[in-house]
Amino acid sequence: MQRVVIVGVGALGSHVVLAARNWPVQLVVVDFDKVEAKNLASQFHSEMGKGKNKAMAMQQALQGLYKVKLEAVSSKLAVGNHEKLLGNADLVIDCTDNFEARNLIQSYCCRYVVDLTTDPTKSLTSVVPCLHGCLSADGTCARAIWTEEFRPDSGGVGGATCEDGQNLPFHVMAGGMIARAAQVFLEKGVKQSFQLTPFSLIRLS
Repeated sequence: MQRVVIVGVGALGSHVVLAARNWPVQLVVVDFDKVEAKNLASQFHSEMGKGKNKAMAMQQALQGLYKVKLEAVSSKLAVGNHEKLLGNADLVIDCTDNFEARNLIQSYCCRYVVDLTTDPTKSLTSVVPCLHGCLSADGTCARAIWTEEFRPDSGGVGGATCEDGQNLPFHVMAGGMIARAAQVFLEKGVKQSFQLTPFSLIRLS
């Protein structure tokens, strides 16, 4: 059975997990953060999960609602544990919201660190298939980019700060599209990257 590791189950990753609940895979979710009251309007987390670790809350929600079993990892992805957490993955879906985590995931999946300051055109070779999902800071633009074409950025497309739920329909749509791209890869081996706004979908590859 294929092993799919989703890192980050917040405004984007929580909806990816929800859309992935029917996949015939071993699903693993990784997140060290806790569910806060402000998360409930924009993420697939509920009052029942408030105060709990996000990965554990997601595990309980899918088990309770759909009898879907997944593995929950409540550790923070960091140098020293990343090989263990990402090891044996057939697919990694990166839904983190910071440069350090994204760079670490990409470095592991490509097996080396790329210094883009010295060679911004360097081509990456993926060893572990990895799909990076990103939300813009205002939560109105999303991207799904395979790691060969991905460039971690500490600014621009980053973590969503909108917690009032105004962009919830878009977050759900973005999570669904990222899950769809991952599903196409799992079923057909085809990698599709895209950029999504509330009014447009642009294929990047």
